[in-house]
This record gives sequence, structure tokens and C-alpha cells, in this order.
Amino acid sequence: MRDLSELETKNIFINPSSLASSYLKGFKYPWEAISGIGNLIKNIIPTLDLAVYEKVGDDVYIARNAKVHPSANINGPAIIGSGTEIRPGAFIRGNALIGSFCVIGNSTEVKNAIIMDHSQVPHFNYVGDSILGTHSHMGAGAVTSNVKSDKTLVTVNFDGEKIPTGLKKFGAILGDNVEVGCNSVLNPGTIIGHDSNVYPLSSVRGFVPSSSIYKGEGKIVIKRK
Repeated sequence: MRDLSELETKNIFINPSSLASSYLKGFKYPWEAISGIGNLIKNIIPTLDLAVYEKVGDDVYIARNAKVHPSANINGPAIIGSGTEIRPGAFIRGNALIGSFCVIGNSTEVKNAIIMDHSQVPHFNYVGDSILGTHSHMGAGAVTSNVKSDKTLVTVNFDGEKIPTGLKKFGAILGDNVEVGCNSVLNPGTIIGHDSNVYPLSSVRGFVPSSSIYKGEGKIVIKRK
């Protein structure tokens, strides 16, 4: 059987910093966690310290020191962590667990996603049915595409083999310290290993190994140490 260890949760998120950390450790592969994000948030809510978090709507809890612009639209269930900034026109559609010291930028949309601490989606981004690791960043206009055009179940392309996920909606998994260039599209089932970079204007599909640079289809190089 092919070795799929590079796709395992423990090898994608090396230093996860999130209220979802223990939850994620319960899954061998990170995409297995996507369908349960809403329930996860509802289970976390009763454990929140109300000296730190304030309830602002149905199943919507925001850290008291977070900065939320009045024009942002936030639907529950959602949790927004300490020091996070939600900028003008942001649309959080629900099932969103957003960590501490994150940036959700102007006109950015987040839906059914875990965004770990210190991560940024600051300008015109879409993050749906996805998980972003600690200190990950998506450049302006970079988006996740979470549904295949033919509406079939999403697979992960790993070294020429299609790994079934059983999910109709699955955007992308970004490991820790991933940098995605401006106006890139992360196609359904994209997994980017930790400490990797994606060139601007890329259309990414399948698996990008850790500590590498994605320059284009078929053009992935390992970073020099």
C-alpha cells in the first residue's frame, strides 16, 4: 500500500495553535475534520471564559479585545479569538472557528473553516470547507474552490493517485507557515504542506510537499536549507 504519511494531520500541522488542536489530533487525515466543524464550535462554546469572550448573537462569541468593523457580517456558530481583526465588509457565514491574532480582511468570506492563530486572509479572499494552519497567509484575491464543477466527490491527487475523501465540499488544507501568492486558486482537495510557498497567479491541485515552492503545474522545487 502506498505510503500516505505525508498527508497525515500530524505531518501537516506541526505546531497547531488553535481551540481546535485537540480535535484535529483525533483524525488521521485533516480533511476528515471538515464535516464536524459546526459541532466542534457548539461543543467549545460552553467552555469559553466569558471574561474573555462576549456573546454577540446566536452561537456567536467574539473575544472582547478583538476588533470587528461594524460592516462585518458574522453568522453562527462562530468563535473569534483574542486580538483578531475583522475588517470592513467581511462575511463570516457560519461554522467558523477563527483563532487569536488573525486577520479576516475586507470583503473576505469564511465558511465552515478552521483558521488557526496568527493566520491572515486579509484582502478579497474566500475560505470555504478548509483548514488553515498557524501563521498561514493568503495573498490578495487568493481563494479556495470547494466544489468540483461536475459536483462529484472530491479526491486528493497524491503522486498521481486519487485519494478519496468522501466529501462533496472540500477546499484546501494549509499547513503551518504556508504562504499563498496573490490571485491564486486552490482547487478542491488541495493540501499544502507546512513551510511551503505558492507563486502568485497559481492554479493549485493536489498535494504540495512541505518546505517546497509551487511555481506552477509540474514545477515544484524543494527549498534550499
